[in-house]
Amino acid sequence: MEMAGTGLEPWLDSLPWARVVGIRVDATSYQDAAARILRWARARESRYVSIATVNNVMQAHDHRDFQRIMNAADLVTPDGMPLVWALRLSGISSATRVYGPDLMRVLLDNAERFRIPVAFYGGTKDALARLVRAAARSYPGLALVYAWSPPFRNLTPVEDERVTGEIEESGAGLIFVGISTPKQERWMAAHRGRIHGALIGVGAAFDFLSGSKPQAPRWMMRSGLEWLFRLLAEPRRLGRRYLTQNPRFLALLAAQMLRRDL
Repeated sequence: MEMAGTGLEPWLDSLPWARVVGIRVDATSYQDAAARILRWARARESRYVSIATVNNVMQAHDHRDFQRIMNAADLVTPDGMPLVWALRLSGISSATRVYGPDLMRVLLDNAERFRIPVAFYGGTKDALARLVRAAARSYPGLALVYAWSPPFRNLTPVEDERVTGEIEESGAGLIFVGISTPKQERWMAAHRGRIHGALIGVGAAFDFLSGSKPQAPRWMMRSGLEWLFRLLAEPRRLGRRYLTQNPRFLALLAAQMLRRDL
């Protein structure tokens, strides 16, 4: 996909959205999201983008400070099909999915084409090394100017200042952040204004694009069954999340729809 026009189109200023169980979800598309993000990246505007799933919504429902962070994002894309269905139930019939790994591919393709410097922040050392190699194969002209796998613990203020300075000095306009929800959204919110570029929280995209973990078949993604594939692949890590959060989300969404109809 090519970047639309100059990246300064007036149509980018208007975007329908709906509140889904407390968080704003934008009815964007790959073309729209990419155009917005690339415009910010080229101008090195300090922005952050959340690629929202049911897990984001439920984390925000349970933690109001995180809800504020989600709602303060410059763009919130509907990564999971349940969020797309929620947008459609809210009256936005044209809503479509903007899946994190696919959006990352679109952005990397355009970053290579338009020579926008890119940074990777996150992943394990092994997954990050694989991602760097995969990016070099798929996008040989990509200007990858920074890549770092942070420790699982919180950085000390001194470490954080050093890393922030390194990313800023690298000149990266696109900074992909893959440290999982809610940590990545909290990190992006804390660094908006300190890092001048578009911060995109892509979660598991590092693992998928590097080949470290398998992706669900496309038919499962279209059917909203990607969660089942991931649950079967990683039952110990994801069992509690999917088997408790998904039913809670459906109940809360149903209650929201009923209140709207009363």
